[in-house]
Amino acid sequence: MYQPRPSIGQPDEPGRPAAPAPVRTAVKLMYAGAAVSAVPLIITLASIGDIDGYHLRWNGRSLTAAQIGQWRPLLITVGILAGLIVPAVWVWMARASGRGQNWARIVSTVLFGWATLQLSGAFAALPVIHAVPGVEVLGMLGGLLTWLLGGAAVWLLWRPDSSAFFTAHGLVRVPPERPMPPGRLPRPL
Repeated sequence: MYQPRPSIGQPDEPGRPAAPAPVRTAVKLMYAGAAVSAVPLIITLASIGDIDGYHLRWNGRSLTAAQIGQWRPLLITVGILAGLIVPAVWVWMARASGRGQNWARIVSTVLFGWATLQLSGAFAALPVIHAVPGVEVLGMLGGLLTWLLGGAAVWLLWRPDSSAFFTAHGLVRVPPERPMPPGRLPRPL
């Protein structure tokens, strides 16, 4: 008999508490973060044929068209992999957090800290691709939006009722002892 899987707000097993509202909201924000972080992949796939027209800067120097052409397969591969990995991590953290796995909120917090460093310019030496005027501004706005989504999700995951939910899922339940059959005495220890 087929039974549909319960949603995030319902318990997975009998006796497991349902996710509280802050956890459900955090999961929705993480899914929104996955959608926003998928936009660069869509842009990369749409403009993959015109990569030679980009102006790539690495450590403050512009690469020539010949250098970009030489690195084209690597640039395309890295662009697609990065475009797939980032949304996949958002979805993975959302699903694990919705199931009450405490490690997921810890990893989400660490990733938010890394995103904070990245947004602050700590990784300014990474390559920057200039495809269209204003793409840097759009990239910063996208980065700021995903940072805000991640910050709100992490804040919700560490709220008191969320912490109670994660603590309850981390406890190991011991099955009750079986009653002794009539007429049998327990063995001494």
